[in-house]
Amino acid sequence: MTVNVLGRRLPATATYVAALSAALLLLVVTVGAALSQANEGAQLNEDVRQSLAQRSSLRLLLRGMQDAEIGQRGYLLTGDQSYLAPYEAGRDDVARELANIERFAGDNRERLAESARLRDLSTRKLDELSETITLRRNNRGNEALRIVREGVGKTLMDELRVVLNAAEAREHQAVLESMAAVDRGALRLRAVILMAGALLLGIAALMIVTVRNAMSELRGSRDEARGAHERVLQEMGAREQAEAKVRQMQKMEAIGQLTGGVAHDFNNMLAVIMSALQLAERRLARGDTDIKRFTDAAMDGARRGATLTSRLLAFARRQPLQPQVLDVNKIIGGMSEMMRRTLGESIALEAVLGGGVWRVHADQSELENAVLNICVNARDAMPDGGKLTIESANAFLDDSYAKANSEVTAGQYVMIAITDTGGGMPPEVKARVFEPFFTTKEVGKGTGLGLAHVHGFLKQSGGHVAIYSEMGVGTTVKLYLPRTQREAEEIEAVAPASQELPTGDVGTIILVVEDEERVRNLCVASLRELGYTVVHASNGDEALLKLANKPAVTMMLTDIVMPGMSGRKLADEAKSRYPTLKVLYTTGYTQNAIVHNGVLDADARLLLKPYSIEDLARKVRATLDE
Repeated sequence: MTVNVLGRRLPATATYVAALSAALLLLVVTVGAALSQANEGAQLNEDVRQSLAQRSSLRLLLRGMQDAEIGQRGYLLTGDQSYLAPYEAGRDDVARELANIERFAGDNRERLAESARLRDLSTRKLDELSETITLRRNNRGNEALRIVREGVGKTLMDELRVVLNAAEAREHQAVLESMAAVDRGALRLRAVILMAGALLLGIAALMIVTVRNAMSELRGSRDEARGAHERVLQEMGAREQAEAKVRQMQKMEAIGQLTGGVAHDFNNMLAVIMSALQLAERRLARGDTDIKRFTDAAMDGARRGATLTSRLLAFARRQPLQPQVLDVNKIIGGMSEMMRRTLGESIALEAVLGGGVWRVHADQSELENAVLNICVNARDAMPDGGKLTIESANAFLDDSYAKANSEVTAGQYVMIAITDTGGGMPPEVKARVFEPFFTTKEVGKGTGLGLAHVHGFLKQSGGHVAIYSEMGVGTTVKLYLPRTQREAEEIEAVAPASQELPTGDVGTIILVVEDEERVRNLCVASLRELGYTVVHASNGDEALLKLANKPAVTMMLTDIVMPGMSGRKLADEAKSRYPTLKVLYTTGYTQNAIVHNGVLDADARLLLKPYSIEDLARKVRATLDE
């Protein structure tokens, strides 16, 4: 698309970008000039403030010396000790202001020489005053008056005044020069702002003319757009039908990915059946009726084939959700063998099924399809082989987690976690994985509807899906399905009474190390709510600095996977410096995936994300009490 600019056709995007860039550049220049002037003005104001402070010190020095001299004169004439009060106060003022003057001098040679001269004159004058006062106290007043009449003290005071007047005049001139510099800077800034304003007005006028021309052209094409709109409506209907076909293709693609492993298994089953039947036939031909072991082998192969066919048809059917009460452990256990054949020999599959896992109310076929999609994605993320862990457990998503994830309702869930050891996902990919038709696979390798289908199924079932991924470490996808109320009512009748939430005290200091800011802030707030004193850091290096500054830390709660220094390395380094420090790890990966991949020792204390404040309180208390 082009626009008409002063009679020339120019690309619209480039024209608007150039105009906006020019306006932005002028704004940046203006702001830069303003900031520069502000910094210069601040520095000049600081110089003026110091000059005024120096002038004040010079005057106070003279006044202090005069007060000391007045007190000395009164005491010499009367012998009354009360006259020495101004003398003492003046001497203290002189010492204080001399120190201020010397500090302000810095490394300025002129001011250093001046401050040295002032100290010399002040010291000699104070010595003269002190000598006469001492003589008067010893009843030698005539000698003291003789020293005064000699005029040495007057000469010192006159020299002192000369030096002070010269210094004050110089500081006054410095103030005038600084103020003049501020005025000059303000004039320069005003000129820059006026020039930038004029240029911005010119750009705005040019853009107005350009936009008017563009609007005129758009009005000319309005009728054509109306006709195109009708065609688009027709195309949208066709697209909806195409999208429905693509969704069906996604399910069929998952079945196609099973074909290699299933064909191998079918061939083995058929080989068992054929061999067993042939052996039975030969035995019967010889009159031998001991063929039960052969018929049993054939029947077993046939049953296994029938079971595999049934599962294959279940994955392929396309129908509305038919939720029913399900045992998640049985579903995962039933899929394990098929998954091993699908993933291939290069992928080590481990199923870790939690004890006492609650039941859920969901569509079995869709749940199996969701698990299959995630496992296939995990396999593709490990082209050179790796490990895949499927885990089930009970979970509770609390109010704080529900607030951070708007589509989640706090409550009891059954979690299915699928962890791979692939290359992980960068943040920009992780942010879009649930978008329909978004895929990082090659053309023809995927439709981009796999995780979108998983997200839609879980949302429709009242559940939630969360992804934890680190580059170079791997990815964990957690599926949360709500616990069915019927099962909850049965367990509720025999559930033990809840124990009181363990709390802490302000004397117990906990260091929280978490690179995700929102997670860190919630963890710190929860621990403080429990009564602990909390310090926090966003990485390992910062955590070690916090420990050095506050060695009284009792326990460290650290994420395992962090940029730079991992939680395990941080804990090793911290405990080498502070052997009594207790450590509690936390991670979004499942415990079995973390331990079995060698990141942590098997006996390490671990708090899995997401966790409730009750989980946090009990885990922290257990760590502190061990």
